[in-house]
Amino acid sequence: MAIKLIMTWDISPESEQGYFEFVIGEFIPGIQRLGLEPVEAWATIYGDYPQIQVGMLANDLPLAQKALHSNTWQELQIKLFTFVNNFSYKLIPASNGFQL
Repeated sequence: MAIKLIMTWDISPESEQGYFEFVIGEFIPGIQRLGLEPVEAWATIYGDYPQIQVGMLANDLPLAQKALHSNTWQELQIKLFTFVNNFSYKLIPASNGFQL
């Protein structure tokens, strides 16, 4: 069963330029090398919700767990934390459409 990794965060206002360069140049390619496929990215424009939500698909739960326990994930996450606040993630069974 496909698994979706859903991550949410807020971009630090003083870090926007570096954030976008990191996400496009390092974070997404790094996630892909771990076997996760980006499928969606959402931005909140109104309301009291995380600013960014990103969805990644894994073929199954063991692959998702292996990716999240890897040194590469730890390194990517630490660098992401220099640009964002209020980071959270969860693994859920993937389905069609928007998932929160």
